[in-house]
Amino acid sequence: MEFSTWLALFAASWAISISPGAGAIAAMNAGISHGFRLGYWMTAGLILGIMTQIVLVGVGLGAVVATSGLAFEIVKWLGVAYLIWLGIAQWRAPLQAVALERTGMRTTRPSKLILKGWMINAVNPKGTVFLLAIVPQFLDLAQPLASQYLVIAVTLAFTDAVVMAGYTALASRLLHLLRKPSHVKLLNRSFGSLFFLAGLSLSLFRRT
Repeated sequence: MEFSTWLALFAASWAISISPGAGAIAAMNAGISHGFRLGYWMTAGLILGIMTQIVLVGVGLGAVVATSGLAFEIVKWLGVAYLIWLGIAQWRAPLQAVALERTGMRTTRPSKLILKGWMINAVNPKGTVFLLAIVPQFLDLAQPLASQYLVIAVTLAFTDAVVMAGYTALASRLLHLLRKPSHVKLLNRSFGSLFFLAGLSLSLFRRT
């Protein structure tokens, strides 16, 4: 991949990462619920989900999902169901106040956050179709494809790691405001509604 091509990819990667979506919602929710240090594990899962998508596109399975109506609908509705489930879980989350002290913060295993983040990006045909439309523009078919896919994967991972760190850090700064159960209830239902909207948006997505 030529340097000028990579620069174009690098610029596009920032736009892809910054654009709001289910991943950004998940990163902010993790930051506000668990603080930056623990919440950032969600980003690791989101990045693994992106890597999964790139592998699928690279081996050709992404094209099957994009062109097969049945495969596309199955993956799409799995993604919709997962986002709706996240919304319900967030809506019904315990109404415990989040204090500044560590003992008052909601804790969970990093592996659980990683799995949740991976599911959000891996089971998303919208991302598959998007990558199928974007990735070929940066490939030189006369050169080995594996190394080019690796460059694309690392570039997307880097920009997503930086952007999601920003989302997580900004959200984590609101932790000190969550001192009453009513505050936590409002926040839980706000993020639950955002997950519902993300699921609705995915349900309306159609192949072009």
